[in-house]
Amino acid sequence: RVLDRLMGYKLSPLLWEKVRRGLSAGRVQSVALRLIVEREREIQAFNPVEYWSIIGTVEGKSPPPFEIKVFQHKGKKAEIGSGDQAEKIAKIIEAADLVISKIEKKERRRNPSAPFITSTLQQEASSKMRYSAKRTMGIAQKLYEGMDVGEGDPVGLITYMRTDSNRVSDEAVLEVRSYIKDSFGNDYLPKDPIKYKTKKSAQDAHEAIRPTSALRSPESIKPKLSKDEFALYELIWKRFVSSQMTQAVLDNTAVDVQVDDYTLRASGSILKFDGFLKVYEEIRDNGAPEPKDEKDKRLPPDLKENDKLKLLSLERKQHFTQPPPRFSEAMLIRELEEKGIGRPSTYAGIMGVIQEREYCDSVDRRLTPSELGMLVTDLLVENFPDIVNVEFTAQMEQELDQVEEGKKEWTAALDDFYKPFQAALEQAQVNMRNVKTEVEKTDHVCEKCGKEMVIKFGRFGKFLACSGYPECKNTKQIEKDGTVSKVEQPPDEPTDLKCEKCGTPMVIKTGRFGRFIACGNYPECKTTKAIGIGIKCPRPGCGGELTKKRSRRGKFFYGCDKYPDCDFAVWSEPVDKPCPQCEYTFLTKKVLKSGTFLSCANKECDYKKEIDETEEAAQSEKSQSSAEG
Repeated sequence: RVLDRLMGYKLSPLLWEKVRRGLSAGRVQSVALRLIVEREREIQAFNPVEYWSIIGTVEGKSPPPFEIKVFQHKGKKAEIGSGDQAEKIAKIIEAADLVISKIEKKERRRNPSAPFITSTLQQEASSKMRYSAKRTMGIAQKLYEGMDVGEGDPVGLITYMRTDSNRVSDEAVLEVRSYIKDSFGNDYLPKDPIKYKTKKSAQDAHEAIRPTSALRSPESIKPKLSKDEFALYELIWKRFVSSQMTQAVLDNTAVDVQVDDYTLRASGSILKFDGFLKVYEEIRDNGAPEPKDEKDKRLPPDLKENDKLKLLSLERKQHFTQPPPRFSEAMLIRELEEKGIGRPSTYAGIMGVIQEREYCDSVDRRLTPSELGMLVTDLLVENFPDIVNVEFTAQMEQELDQVEEGKKEWTAALDDFYKPFQAALEQAQVNMRNVKTEVEKTDHVCEKCGKEMVIKFGRFGKFLACSGYPECKNTKQIEKDGTVSKVEQPPDEPTDLKCEKCGTPMVIKTGRFGRFIACGNYPECKTTKAIGIGIKCPRPGCGGELTKKRSRRGKFFYGCDKYPDCDFAVWSEPVDKPCPQCEYTFLTKKVLKSGTFLSCANKECDYKKEIDETEEAAQSEKSQSSAEG
């Protein structure tokens, strides 16, 4: 924690100085962003390659017809690169007698997966229910803390949800084995309990995520849970129960047909025994369910070697290779985990931070880096190549594990990191590009004053600005495809307020930092006001309203609109909800790496609770949508 804070406290101000205020960097956060950016550049550099497949529909002595595909050429994978080549091969097949040259049958067994740890729960909840990591952890927190399910006092439904261990207590294993035997029979119960290995780097402080009682089935408590709570509890319960069940057994059949130098293959799979699949259907990496029985690929049961097949049709299909996919939150968490970076307790927070800092956006549930995210990554990689590095960060995690195990002094680990980091930091303070002052010349001419327009980097990426600024404030936005368009300014919105100085009706304008109230004669009359967030100032007799403001250092805070007569202010975002402990008029929301918390705004009250941010969003919607001018 000291190391993470040290890096964040040193790097973040550097980014404020060189790029813009409000940015952040971190040991794990910046590596996660780098993975997103590097994947995006792989996609941008990708050149699709054409290839073809040839798929025939054939019929044996008895139905059903089945598909057969060109599989190999001279014993190696068939590579068909053009339509002409595909046509030549197709003609050879159409002219040939198709005879089964080989039939191979194999029994395949599939093992159940281990009960959830934090990262696998986040991945599966994303794939199956489209939940973000933060949403998953918020719901899991509620299930862990306790729910009223009609058993008297609130009951904790799951074990602790921040864990990297697959370990399960002996008592829980005995209980779930008893449940499996009673509910499904002996065929579904392995002879011995299944034990899952926990990776060496795991902290193993807590068990795997499981229901506190396997006997508390999801359906038995469904009426007491919300839709989201039920869905996540059911997922955890099914995964745990299935983890102690028998293997699924499938019969795989491969049928080969030899035509000249080409091997055509048909394959089918039939579920022989469902085993753990009776309870839990897993998700493939691409988000599709693992099939229990590929009925669409069933082959006729009476096929034999040397049987003749009748060709019913032969299709030539053109394809193009696809670039690697962008990371979803679940995929990125899995990537970080596999590379040994970060901890279960930090993943959800990191996913939130990189999006809140506008380093990336979630588009169709895939993380796409913004221009800002790519710029910050480039600056960090250029100036801190050994720090913002996947291998270095993973090695650092191992050193931290050694500190925790008492094998290494924490001061030595800190020293190993700090000396090279401080040297790189001193160099970066001198050598890092100052994006704030950079301008790039263009051929565009300002239509307002005739001066050259230049490219600058602003809050939302690159834009065109008149070189005559501040005398000429003409700007144009640069679209993603490189085209230039005029920045559309939203029209003013009328209000019922009158200007205190000149009496002119005040209007709502949109400025650099969002919406604000200004005199209708603005800029001749510069009277402005922040828009209130709908929460009254708690000072007795004040009567003011809290507004979102910006400090001299660029940090947002919330203060009374009666300032300077009233100097009440808080840094954290207010939530219009009274404190359940001391009944203070409102709470504040803090977003940390460890989660999102509601705290009492009264400094003398210690109320604090972790929340599911998706449910609290409605409570704080007014304050989130307000902005300072």
